[in-house]
Amino acid sequence: MNISSAIVHAHAANATAVKARLTALAGVEVHGISPEGKIIVTLESSDDDSTIATYTRIGQLEGVLAVAMIYNQSESEPEKEI
Repeated sequence: MNISSAIVHAHAANATAVKARLTALAGVEVHGISPEGKIIVTLESSDDDSTIATYTRIGQLEGVLAVAMIYNQSESEPEKEI
């Protein structure tokens, strides 16, 4: 499992619409929006490829100016490694 956090940049006037688009993505949770349009999100995915695909999708969302990963952690799932 991968857990990641990011800042998504949007114009302040579009931030609420971008938040709605972000929350529609599987594994994405929005935690806050600054008055300047910076949106704090976390992502959970099953593997690196899924994480990369989610970041790519976020970057392509209408209204998103940029996305910057802040933190990423990969956790093994021992019960699946047996």
